[in-house]
Amino acid sequence: MSEMNEQEKQLVDWLADMDEDSALALAKRMLLEEGVSPLRVLELCRNAMDIVGKRFEEGEYFLPELVLAGEMLETIGAIAKPLIKQTPGEEPKKLGKVLIGTVHGDLHDIGKNIVSFMLDINGFEVKDIGIDVPVKSFIEEINVWQPDVVGLSGFLTLAFDSMKETIEAFEKEGMRSKFKVMIGGGQIDETVRAYTRADAFGVNAVEAVNLCKTWMGEAA
Repeated sequence: MSEMNEQEKQLVDWLADMDEDSALALAKRMLLEEGVSPLRVLELCRNAMDIVGKRFEEGEYFLPELVLAGEMLETIGAIAKPLIKQTPGEEPKKLGKVLIGTVHGDLHDIGKNIVSFMLDINGFEVKDIGIDVPVKSFIEEINVWQPDVVGLSGFLTLAFDSMKETIEAFEKEGMRSKFKVMIGGGQIDETVRAYTRADAFGVNAVEAVNLCKTWMGEAA
């Protein structure tokens, strides 16, 4: 990321520090009055989310902060995204299709929503099929939509079994080789990845985006 000016640093700090009112007011001013590039503002949001993610991992932040971070992102995204469409030459080409959902038995969607948002602003076409998604629904969506990557999200440890079951179903259907599978959420590590037989896991949204970019680079 290029050098940040004072105003940009301030936005990142306010977002990372959960100062919602100040951050949203500044983001709106930059986007709507000062004509700052919407992609730049979203890049600053990404930076702030990296910081939030680290604080969460270090036990300084908890779920309420992640929820608030997700809400702030959505609010800024809702203003920034239409502006990208209006700026000629700024519309990124779609890098690939990512189907994402929270596996059955789990109702958490904060992490999933942040990953969907980050993939979207990084140029992926994302289809989010929600929470507590049955295996059958994943299979139907994959058949219809033909994604390049399938993201399985889950925060609870019981989700690991659902992930394993979902991936096994892909194998039974003979579709497993047609896309990459990434898992994420909560306590996921290499042991869980090996157990579920996913291709990779991401500890945060930035990693998820990097995984997809790498895979699309390999496929491209």
